[in-house]
Amino acid sequence: MIHAFIITGFLGSGKSTLLTDTVKKHFKDKNIAIIVNEFGEVGIDQTILKNVHSDVIQISDGCICCQLSEEFESGVIEIINKFNPDIIFVETAGITEPFPIFMSMQNLGLIVDGVICVVDAKNYASYMHNSTAKYQVGGANIIVLNKTDLTTQEELAQAKKDITVIKEEFNIKSNFTGKTVFNNYFLHTIERGILNKEVFEGVYQVEEIVGLAKEYHHTDHITNDSIIQKIAKINREVCFNEVDSLLNNLPRNIYRAKGIIKMQDVLKPLVVNYSFGNVTFEELDQFEEDSIFVFIGEDIDKDVIELAKKFDYLNVFAHEHHHH
Repeated sequence: MIHAFIITGFLGSGKSTLLTDTVKKHFKDKNIAIIVNEFGEVGIDQTILKNVHSDVIQISDGCICCQLSEEFESGVIEIINKFNPDIIFVETAGITEPFPIFMSMQNLGLIVDGVICVVDAKNYASYMHNSTAKYQVGGANIIVLNKTDLTTQEELAQAKKDITVIKEEFNIKSNFTGKTVFNNYFLHTIERGILNKEVFEGVYQVEEIVGLAKEYHHTDHITNDSIIQKIAKINREVCFNEVDSLLNNLPRNIYRAKGIIKMQDVLKPLVVNYSFGNVTFEELDQFEEDSIFVFIGEDIDKDVIELAKKFDYLNVFAHEHHHH
């Protein structure tokens, strides 16, 4: 189960710095592959990238969007075969849209946990008339306003308003159904290019979810940004449609949900991965614990309790202290 993040954003918004600094800070314990698509962009100093992780592969041969089907996908497969990374970060060129890359990565069976669009909070007005810049915002589910140390509070408030308007207008929709691809998104502000760990909260490997299932009676995990992780156990036999219905009814502020669930009408236990409206399922050969769901989002206490009322099979754990 390989997780992936796509990082997009217009020229000069600070993607490369954000990527290298963030990875250095948060992912020392994970095997990371970074794919950089340099297309007419100067400025990535290869020595920086080499320090972050020993194996950095650049697909430099032209723009990866032009040759997505062949070159990009075979390049990613090669990286997976050679290095078996836990997480792949793809940095798109500043003049391309992220959606084709998102589709490609899903086709390869990767779990795309987030499409991050970096916006220069101070200078966005100088490039936001550009349609690619607008589609980058529309095609992302994590929008990061960078360089907020340079803005006044009024400017930042205005930036949030403006970007939200663009997001609503250019939000990427499925050609088949007309529905939005990402049901929800997350607007974040940072000062100098280091993304909070919260953005990556809930990027679990399967064994970590199994661990949560074993120790579900521990208290909820709360990060510093009002981001909460709530665990619910599944207290009766469920069928696939019941789980699917829950995933289609998650409120906007729950932006990730993970679970391992045994279902009556599916032979093997399924690992469920919900990220901003996208759902993937993967079969597990063996799972001995109780089925569980982990919900991650902002101020979600009330929402999870509401869900448990609506879906009677969810058993939510309150904050409790255990006496041994």
